[in-house]
Amino acid sequence: MSRYALVTGASSGIGLALAEALARRGHNLILVARQREALESIACELAQRFAVDVLFLTCNLAEPRQLSGLLQELEESDHEIDLLVNNAGLGTSGPYIEQDWGREQHLIEVNMLALARLCHAFGGRMAEQGGGQILNVASVAAFQPGAWMSNYSASKAYVLSLSEGLREELRSRGVKVSVLCPGPTRTAFFRGAGLRLGRLERGTLVMDAEQVARIAVRGLERNQAIIVPGWRNALLVLVHRLAPRWLVRKVSAAINRAVLPVAPL
Repeated sequence: MSRYALVTGASSGIGLALAEALARRGHNLILVARQREALESIACELAQRFAVDVLFLTCNLAEPRQLSGLLQELEESDHEIDLLVNNAGLGTSGPYIEQDWGREQHLIEVNMLALARLCHAFGGRMAEQGGGQILNVASVAAFQPGAWMSNYSASKAYVLSLSEGLREELRSRGVKVSVLCPGPTRTAFFRGAGLRLGRLERGTLVMDAEQVARIAVRGLERNQAIIVPGWRNALLVLVHRLAPRWLVRKVSAAINRAVLPVAPL
């Protein structure tokens, strides 16, 4: 049975960079995203460049029927998933109660429900096989409440907490669980979330997706529990853990509000 790394949200950004970093290390891949044409092109390129087997499956993870179909297709295949990378995710911004509920629900379905279901399905299979690895992608936003991005920050706090819990539960079954908590990264995320970094996007505070992916894969190889790329982000996480909670709330709210296109009243 062939072994594969399954990467969700693999058509762009950190997901694509993670897929490339894994292929570079000889991992066969199963790429999952909604954009069929993009996945087909990426799969062909990675297979040619790194001489690995690269498959792709289109799926809208927010749709329960599509997610069930994905799981069934993988269950019936002869592909053993020994690494699950839950990267798919999205963000929203602005005053929570003024946002369209459908978009906020979509965030919950992708960032939390789909991730949890994939962890449940493949974590169980890995435990039965006696080994495997899971990497869930959270964010430095997981370490603090984030006014003006309240739902997003809460979803990433869920990912962080679930990952740490599963790490302890599955340790004795030979399954390793890590969580990646990147800071601001040059991807389409900010545009999709309705944020504007302006000149900050070209500065050293924002990392490249490829750099984040390299650090993430090294962290996986070391079985690191929480992977925070970049010393600035690591320092930020430390400060958030040590500072009074009221101060963390105020500072994170001010930072998020500063990158909104139009500051709320």
